Amino acid sequence: MRPTSDRLRETLFNVLSAAGELEGTVWLDLFAGTGAVGIEAASRGARMVYFVDSSKKAATVLRENLAALQIIDGYEMHEREVESAVRLLDSLKVVCEFVFLDPPYANKKAYEDVLGFLSQSSVLAENSVVIAEHDKHFDPGERFGALERYRKLEQGDAVLSFYRLA
Repeated sequence: MRPTSDRLRETLFNVLSAAGELEGTVWLDLFAGTGAVGIEAASRGARMVYFVDSSKKAATVLRENLAALQIIDGYEMHEREVESAVRLLDSLKVVCEFVFLDPPYANKKAYEDVLGFLSQSSVLAENSVVIAEHDKHFDPGERFGALERYRKLEQGDAVLSFYRLA
């Protein structure tokens, strides 16, 4: 578990806030770990956050964090593999304005698999934004099907790649 740094998370939300309102949005936090990004989204007015992580340890920490912050609704936990959770949400016709994915940096195939699936999934609406956090020494790619990168934000060893449907 490598949580998104506080500084990078702050930068992410400053960028997203400047681009529009976060109030009432739906988030999908993939490879959620401690849940820091999804919890930040909730604190900034997200209506719903779907947390996904297959790690029992991460899910336990995430539940503890939600309880400590007295967040009792407006979220769902999916303690399962990311690909399986995204397929489930797709089948339930869940639509998210924002999807954040932060797989373990060593799992480079996860970027291709998840971004490829999202590019053809009904989880994304026309104006949804997908943000992938990755190591600065690895570039997940410019395009995945209909998903196209439109911005890269580098901070220290981490990079945020922003994608939307072309």
